[in-house]
Amino acid sequence: MLGANLSTRPFYNERLVRVVLGLITLVAVGLTAYNAARILALRSEGAEARGQAETATREAGQLRAEALRIRQTINREQLAAVQAAAHEANQLIDRRTFSWAELFNQFERTLPAGARIAAVTPQFDTQGRMMVAVSVVSRRVEDLDAFIDALEKTGAFRQVLSRQEEAQEDGTLMSVIQGYYRPSAATPAPAEAAVDTLPPPAAPATTEARAEVPR
Repeated sequence: MLGANLSTRPFYNERLVRVVLGLITLVAVGLTAYNAARILALRSEGAEARGQAETATREAGQLRAEALRIRQTINREQLAAVQAAAHEANQLIDRRTFSWAELFNQFERTLPAGARIAAVTPQFDTQGRMMVAVSVVSRRVEDLDAFIDALEKTGAFRQVLSRQEEAQEDGTLMSVIQGYYRPSAATPAPAEAAVDTLPPPAAPATTEARAEVPR
């Protein structure tokens, strides 16, 4: 008697097949459930983000409207007056804290032997910066150039330029140099014996300090 299976569909383990198919079905159901949960979560997050964006847009519109209302209620003339008063107050503070002794210490350290200072006129420009005009009598143009270079190197003076030069009968050169002066940027100077201030603001930029011409 033959023991071989000659049927067209050989025998197989149906129970094992059912178990495998069941596992595959469970995995598919699990993945489907997970994907559905993630889709719902993402939709919820998207709705929340859209709600926050709409809230931010409304708040921005309200802030713009409030800013426009405030700008419309501001009196521009009063604002300009306040700004002018603040600018004037700052200039007054700068004038009161101005030190003549410190300024002349700078000149003493930088003035060459062939030059002397005839007058000094500090003043303030429209931006509140201090500008110093110095009348210098020098024997040679080289002495004037050396003085300008020395002032620049102190760090307290910048953009120092010669605005006017005129030859004198005695052969000397009368020049007016001008530059911005910022004492806080200068190298440390010796202790000052006295501190002077500019005259009242009613007559700014008119005080002059004169030195005797050496003979």
